[in-house]
Amino acid sequence: MHKVHVDHRDSLMKERMAKIKNKIIVMSNKGGVGKSTVSVLLAAALAKKGFRTGLLDADIHGPSVAKMTGIEGIRHEAGENETIEPVTKENLKIVSMGSILQDTDKALIWRGPIKITVIKQFLSDFNWGELDYLIIDLPPGTGDEPLSVCQYIPEIKGAVMVTTGQKISMLDVSKAMDFLSKLNIKVLSIIENMSEFVCPHCGKPSKLFYSPEDVYAKNGATRMLKLPFDTEIMSKLDEGDCFGVFEGKEKLLKDMLSSIE
Repeated sequence: MHKVHVDHRDSLMKERMAKIKNKIIVMSNKGGVGKSTVSVLLAAALAKKGFRTGLLDADIHGPSVAKMTGIEGIRHEAGENETIEPVTKENLKIVSMGSILQDTDKALIWRGPIKITVIKQFLSDFNWGELDYLIIDLPPGTGDEPLSVCQYIPEIKGAVMVTTGQKISMLDVSKAMDFLSKLNIKVLSIIENMSEFVCPHCGKPSKLFYSPEDVYAKNGATRMLKLPFDTEIMSKLDEGDCFGVFEGKEKLLKDMLSSIE
């Protein structure tokens, strides 16, 4: 990546973020709940509806966005004035370590200060341009990366929380929502991922996890959506076909858009 003076990067970051109307973070406090899947589905849904959309994969150690959007191995091109261009797929601009690193199957062993610098580069060095939405896929937890993103980006519209119906995951949602409350960031919705599995043979749904509705109410969620476990979605994203996911799935498209209203 290009080297830019720190003070200049801070001003660049403010300048670039000011051109983006809606900045939305997608967050969980537990890994493996499908946060990156929701981030990709949300960004693709917005782009499919014609919105100028950006998707930032801030999960530096476990980037999944490049694979799910089909840009793995596609390198970022240099732009004017020492900027870097996001990879563009239709009208969706994407930045992920998965398309920056040459060996995506190797562990990335970086301490906090390095990760914070990289996040600053994501926000300042890349030419996001004027966007209607920027969706930011955060890593699990409330550590360096989520805190840095929330502090560096002014006027975040809100957060989409992702969980499963497991009690331990619900507990982690409570912690993440407390984190957001302390930073004065609104929770737009909670998405319960893998809420049920529909048998492809008999068509009957089966719940995968216990899902106590009172937990959502206790956390003050005004909007709660359930996203079933769907092998077709999984297959499409494994193939990098983030737009093809919505073929024949109008409800999925509407649910994604409604999660940020």
